Amino acid sequence: MSTFPLQNTKILEFEGLGPAPFCAMLLAGLGAEILRIARPGQSPRPETGDAIILRGRPSVAADLKNPADLKKIQSLVQNTDVLIEGYRPGVMERLGLGPTPCLAANEKLVYARMTGWGQTGPLAPRAGHDINYISITGALHAMGKPGEPPPIPLNLIGDYGGGAMFLATGILAALLQARATGQGQVVDAAMTDGTATLMSLFQAMSQAGAWTETRHANLLDGGAPFYRCYPCADGKFLAVGALEPQFFAILIRLTGIDFPLSAQQDRALWPDLATKLEAAFLTKPRDAWAEIFAPEDACVTPVLTLAEAPAHPHNAARQSYITANGVTQPAPAPRFSAAAASPPPAPDCLTPYAAIARWQNA
Repeated sequence: MSTFPLQNTKILEFEGLGPAPFCAMLLAGLGAEILRIARPGQSPRPETGDAIILRGRPSVAADLKNPADLKKIQSLVQNTDVLIEGYRPGVMERLGLGPTPCLAANEKLVYARMTGWGQTGPLAPRAGHDINYISITGALHAMGKPGEPPPIPLNLIGDYGGGAMFLATGILAALLQARATGQGQVVDAAMTDGTATLMSLFQAMSQAGAWTETRHANLLDGGAPFYRCYPCADGKFLAVGALEPQFFAILIRLTGIDFPLSAQQDRALWPDLATKLEAAFLTKPRDAWAEIFAPEDACVTPVLTLAEAPAHPHNAARQSYITANGVTQPAPAPRFSAAAASPPPAPDCLTPYAAIARWQNA
């Protein structure tokens, strides 16, 4: 019988945007039984990613300003392991669902709060988005080319990397402690804190003099010709990550360019190397180059589109993507030896009574 790590773990998720629901999606993929509390009249919107982000748990509508609905939700708190909310500081307190009454009702509760700025600090009550949270940590400034505005790295760094992943880590750590000690606590996950932590390597390199604040001039920001993307003859791209000398040697051999292997780290020669690699890659289409590099350890791979990614042989072999409810989507990750298969996405169309009953009886 397959057993997922969070099987029999009950979570109440309060409807939100960005990292909070993404975190809940991750935990549902680990086997948690999650009940999502949504505002009345709200329905999943495919254009905002809901077809995937909201998978794995049913939603029930509740008007938290309605005393009857609020009382029902408060009663659920007594029997939950984790509560996830992503509102601005003070919102849950005004609703009567803040940490103080919830922990009083359930001392083992892990009360997980996801915000951009955190629960404290001068910016805590202010609005913001991913771009704002990563801008004050040095992450946004470190990307792009000199003299140009930094590019927008989707919302992977603040919302999901610095937010959802740190929230999930905090929840799991607090859950372990609660089960060992019987004492719950509040997890204050701020995207600014998480993003700052993600920048640890670059902070260390900068203070050691190994990283300059000039963009596109460093080893890992596209400055190195052997660690960047190149256009091919068909307008598609290759990702080149030949950092180590042995990989760099294969890169030079397979592209056929003339460049001394011993000069890989000579920054004065990087412009010449980049020019030669650019010219070489423009001689063949992306997939022709991918085929050439496929048998070799040169750390060169095709840059695939979202539509192309599921069909890549590696992704297909690992079943990294699944199709559920007519939607192709990433499979839950990571994998566990005690669980033979990932749990399928749960329906989001259960009646409130059925959804609550299933959650309570899990």
